Amino acid sequence: MTGAATGPVPGSATGPVTTPARLAPLLEQFDWGCLRLVNRMLGPEVDSGSGTPVAVEPMTDAEYRWEPVPGSWSVRRRKDGPGPRATLLMGAGEWGRDSAEPSHPYPPPFTTIAWRLSHISEMLLLRSDYTTGSHSLTSDTYPASGAAAPAISAFVAAVDAWRGTLAACDDAALDTVGLSSYPYASDAEEVFIDIVWWVNQEILHHGAEIALLRDLYRDRAPGLG
Repeated sequence: MTGAATGPVPGSATGPVTTPARLAPLLEQFDWGCLRLVNRMLGPEVDSGSGTPVAVEPMTDAEYRWEPVPGSWSVRRRKDGPGPRATLLMGAGEWGRDSAEPSHPYPPPFTTIAWRLSHISEMLLLRSDYTTGSHSLTSDTYPASGAAAPAISAFVAAVDAWRGTLAACDDAALDTVGLSSYPYASDAEEVFIDIVWWVNQEILHHGAEIALLRDLYRDRAPGLG
């Protein structure tokens, strides 16, 4: 997670970019949330939140795809087809993420670590692409991973992409409506700084869910996978 940027974003001033004061705490929050999530998945330890290190085992593939309740949505081999109440497997390659068209069912299915991690990784990479990239990536072309280690690596790469986009923003960029044209949300109608804090809350709440699922998997009852 290098956070390197190559230059200013479209619509911002040219030349070196100084981090706007109002962006700095959002960057710090993003960096902390992402680092803590990666450490929570990889180990060997993670900050407890009070500065005390807590030992963590690396996530296994079985844990990554663990379905704690019947009807869970996950990442599945394409040849096996979608899970319960899903109508398709989103993404490219051998594996895909459970999804449904024209809309997701209600109440929403419980989702596995694999589903959640794929979701936030795709969201980060595509939002970066639709702000400072080619504006061409789609959910259909994003590859889902069936194994924990490459999924975590994909998350780190997506974090770097979004962090680089943010590092290139000046105040003018933060105030620009539609700076991100990410097609799966209302980005084109939003001031960019509102997108920044929204992405942060996605990382924080999905990161907390992944951490909780790791605890549940560790302490699961015998016979639950």
